[in-house]
Amino acid sequence: MADILDELQWRGLVAQTTDESALRTALADGPITAYCGFDPTAPSLHFGNLVQLVVLRHLQKAGHRVICLVGGSTGLIGDPRPTSERVLKTKEQTAEWVRRIQDQVRPFLDTGGENPAVFVDNLEWTAGLSALDFLRDVGKHFRVNQMLKKDAIAARLSSDEGISYTEFSYQLLQGLDYLELYRQYGCTLQTGGSDQWGNLVAGSDLVHRAEGASVHLLTTPLLTDSSGEKFGKSAGNAIWLSADMTSPYAFYQYWLNVEDASVVTLLKVLTERTRGEVEELVRQVADEPWKRAAQRALAADVTTLVHGATATAAVQAASEALFGTGDLRGLDGPTLRDATAELPGGTVATGMSVVDALVAVGLVDSRNAARRTIGEGGASVNGSKVADVEAVIEEADVLAGGVVVLRRGRRNLAAGRVHDAPTP
Repeated sequence: MADILDELQWRGLVAQTTDESALRTALADGPITAYCGFDPTAPSLHFGNLVQLVVLRHLQKAGHRVICLVGGSTGLIGDPRPTSERVLKTKEQTAEWVRRIQDQVRPFLDTGGENPAVFVDNLEWTAGLSALDFLRDVGKHFRVNQMLKKDAIAARLSSDEGISYTEFSYQLLQGLDYLELYRQYGCTLQTGGSDQWGNLVAGSDLVHRAEGASVHLLTTPLLTDSSGEKFGKSAGNAIWLSADMTSPYAFYQYWLNVEDASVVTLLKVLTERTRGEVEELVRQVADEPWKRAAQRALAADVTTLVHGATATAAVQAASEALFGTGDLRGLDGPTLRDATAELPGGTVATGMSVVDALVAVGLVDSRNAARRTIGEGGASVNGSKVADVEAVIEEADVLAGGVVVLRRGRRNLAAGRVHDAPTP
């Protein structure tokens, strides 16, 4: 067995472990069984969950058995937040989100061959568990004074809102997951984010108290940019892994725009680039930062990991068509709509003059300014320069998805939207 722990540490994927020496020995003597849990608090996983999926991928590729747990029962309760009580979701909605997330995570792991990933739902072992059995068999192993030390619980207890018994009991349910997976699969490693350390310790302590066994924990660090802002946030919105919540184009652009100070860290954490490949990209960041080679590698690798090679090729073509020399007419409707969604724009129509279209989408303030722009050779429709101030928007100018891309100068783009155009 290769020393996978050294690899994870080099990649910046280790924040804390229970006993590093013992874990290193267990991994070297392996294979061992490891798991990570994901609660269905939304219909999609997000950037933070991607880090955990990457850890599972590395462990599986190193020959270890991995279990991906989606919490159908813990999702019904909710991990306590430091600020306020969660709004409980219905059982039906939670079950639907469990299904969506299970489908979402399967492509990240190898589900065939001699060492397939295992997928479980903790509702399997809690649905039939009575309250009395839960209190007798699980609750007796927990000490309230230790539970009160958890940061989120301490914060809530000192607030005016307090905390419900429901959320206070969350760590018992998560601890039961580790115990059940230890009993069923011999699982001896749980991974998670560093902010989950308290919940993870609850599980390892429960295994020790109930079974007399020592098991391991490993957490990943919180990833922040140079200003201390958490990665995975864009204009206040989470970067989701589901294409219907964050489009592949927006996803790709997010990573393409990562600052130089953070790109190497993210390459190590999120991609499978070798040390040699990363070192070469480090050199390019230092010597040729304007080429943004590291950002392009990061965006391509992570988008391919999450959305697949076909989607990555489509968004790369869209990016080149909008900001380079690519052909806008070769893009499909959904990709083009996603690519132009964040551009300024307005409504245009076939037969409208390009002068009026430039005003309608906000590229110029007046028709006179539009005429000057065209006269100076600074206006284009779908990448083709407009030389005639009397030119109009033709039906042939309406691209897939009912979009006309107008440009003023080299970098000022806007999207004209033809609302009655057919949608492919």
